[in-house]
Amino acid sequence: MSTNNNEKHVKVLVLGAGPAGLSAALYAARAELEPVVLTGMQLGGQAALTHTIENYPGFPTGVGGPELGELFQKQAENFGAKVEFGMAYEVDLSKRPYKVTSDNGEYLADTLILTTGANPTHLNIPGEVELTGRGVSYCATCDGWFFKDKKVVIVGGGDSALEEGLFITRYASSVTVIHRRDEFRASSVLQKRAKEHPKMNFILDTVVTEVIGSDKVTTLKLRNVKTAVESTFDTDGFFVFIGHVPNTQMFKGQLEMSDLGYVIINDKMETNIPGVYAAGEIADPHFRQVITSAGMGAAAAIQATRFLEAESA
Repeated sequence: MSTNNNEKHVKVLVLGAGPAGLSAALYAARAELEPVVLTGMQLGGQAALTHTIENYPGFPTGVGGPELGELFQKQAENFGAKVEFGMAYEVDLSKRPYKVTSDNGEYLADTLILTTGANPTHLNIPGEVELTGRGVSYCATCDGWFFKDKKVVIVGGGDSALEEGLFITRYASSVTVIHRRDEFRASSVLQKRAKEHPKMNFILDTVVTEVIGSDKVTTLKLRNVKTAVESTFDTDGFFVFIGHVPNTQMFKGQLEMSDLGYVIINDKMETNIPGVYAAGEIADPHFRQVITSAGMGAAAAIQATRFLEAESA
C-alpha cells in the first residue's frame, strides 16, 4: 500500500533483479506477499551479460543470459511480483519498516531481501568491454567449455586464478597464466598443481595492456613491468580473475560483513538484523553460479515468509 505519493509500504522488498532476486520474488509472490523488486542497473544481474548459459538445469542446449533473466521475471510477475526499474541509493535499517530511498521514491519494507550481487574486478584496458562475451570472460565454470581445444590466457595470481586455470585445462589445449608479479599469491598446494600440469604455462612480471579482435579475441598486447618491453600474444580466450567486489556499500555500518565486504548470513539467509536477508553473490564469495544464487534467493523468501507469518500469528 502507499502512504503518500512518494512512499510505498510493502511486505517484501527485493533489491536486485538477478537470479537470486527474481527467485526470491517468485517464492514471495507464491506466498501472496506481493513482493516488489527494485531492479538496480541490470535486469537479470551478471547472468544477463553472459551470452549463453549451458549449466542451468532445464535447458539441454543452453539458454541466453538475457533470455533466462526475462523468463525469471515473467514467472515471478505471473504470480504477482512487481518489478520496478530503478536504483536504490540509501537504506535505513535502524528500525522497521526498513526505509529504502531510490530514484523511484521511498519504500517502507516489512522485510528486505538483498540481492545486489557482486561485480568482477576489471582490468579497464582497451578492448576488454567490447570483447566481453566474445572471448573475454570472468567465469571459467560458465564459459570454459566454449574453449575446447583452444588456447586460453588467465590473468591473476591468487587462488581463484589458478583454480580456474586448472579447471579450464579440461577443455583448452593450453592455459597461460599472466601475472604482474614475480611470484603468485595462491596457496602452495595450488601453485604446485598448476606448475606440474602439462597444459599450464606462465608469464610473470607482465601485464596485459590491450585486448585485440574484431568479433572475437585474437591477440593480447603485453608489457613487462620490469623491462618495459612490449610484445603480443595470440589467444582464443582471455579470462580475468583478479577478484570480485560485492555491491554492499549501502549496507556498511549496518550489516555484519566479512573482511572482503560480503554480507555475513547464516544457513537461513538471515543477516544480523531481523527481517533482513541476503542471497546470491552479495553473500557468496565461493560459488557465484546462477543455480546457487537462485537457490539462495528461494531460501531467503521462504524465511521472509515464515518471519511475517510468525508476526501475524
